[in-house]
Amino acid sequence: MTYNVWTRWPSPEALGREGISQPRRLLGWGVRLLVIGVLLWGAFNNHHVHVWQAVVAAVGVLVTAAVAWAFFRTTLAHRLRPSLGLVAVLLGAGAAARAGGFETPGLVIWCGCAVAALERLPLAAATPVTAFALTSYAVAVDDKWPTTVATTVGLALAGYVLRLDADARGSAQRLLAQERAARAAEAESAALAERARIAREIHDVLAHSLSAQLVHLEAARLLVERGADREQILERVVAARGMARDGLAETRQALSALRGELTPLEDFLGELLGAYGGAAEVTVSGERRPLPAEASQAVRRVAQEALTNVRKHAAGAKVQVRLDYGEHQVVLDVRDSGGTHGELAGVGGGYGLLGMRERAELLGGSLEAGPHEEGFAVTLKVPV
Repeated sequence: MTYNVWTRWPSPEALGREGISQPRRLLGWGVRLLVIGVLLWGAFNNHHVHVWQAVVAAVGVLVTAAVAWAFFRTTLAHRLRPSLGLVAVLLGAGAAARAGGFETPGLVIWCGCAVAALERLPLAAATPVTAFALTSYAVAVDDKWPTTVATTVGLALAGYVLRLDADARGSAQRLLAQERAARAAEAESAALAERARIAREIHDVLAHSLSAQLVHLEAARLLVERGADREQILERVVAARGMARDGLAETRQALSALRGELTPLEDFLGELLGAYGGAAEVTVSGERRPLPAEASQAVRRVAQEALTNVRKHAAGAKVQVRLDYGEHQVVLDVRDSGGTHGELAGVGGGYGLLGMRERAELLGGSLEAGPHEEGFAVTLKVPV
């Protein structure tokens, strides 16, 4: 059948109990108990009922309750044929009650079938069931026709209103489930992003520190091969040890950054250039302010990598560092005056600036690196 308003089942969320408040559940159970009470009162109110008729009536009430419960379960599972079969049994039970002299229980069963069919079945199936049940009620009842019409119309409207209310509750439940799933996915994404940031920080710290150590250890190896004096070799080994110590300090600083405990960026650049050993100058422009952790770390790592490259490719060159706080971005510019490429220029693999460029692009920024006049320039732009 075509999936439309006539053939569409109410959703499982609409037919289930999820989202129903406690007062409403109590009201529902009260209505059910009232209906059972009416059925029992109608069955045993007749003074001409014999014992065997009372037993049959009691069994009939229990069977009717069991069939109604089964009808609710099959509609919850969207099983059309069993649901129609069970509602037919209920309609037959109402007719049997009328034929056996139990008029009130029969009318109550027909009215309940009309309302429940509209609430829980597809409209294409509910409409004929409701029409049959209400027609049976109208024919059997002894009221005047305006009262009968008003009652049947009211029952039909009550069933349809219950259907609309169930659909609204089901939609709310689905939206709530989607929101929970979205929040769970967002939390998982945030956790993965945080793991990636931690991994990137650790990688950058180790790459910078180990690369610098490798430079000095490779120099020590070459000095040993050339038979250099002990002082030169020791100088390189001591420098490598200093790089290891600095790497440990940077690792601690990275962990502090992950906790949000960052030193001011200007102080960091001053300390970094103070340890450079050559002629260095820092210029800061714009309104100084704290930066987001990712942007601040990107500036720090690029500055470290740029100075490492100066040590490797232009040792002793004059370095100019400019940090500009713009309205929407921060710009770091590191330039050196150039120098002669040594025999250690190829040590380290050359992947540092590539990693910095990837980091900048992840933040929506850019990194440019290349020759400038007699030296080399690295420019980082990060939106903030």
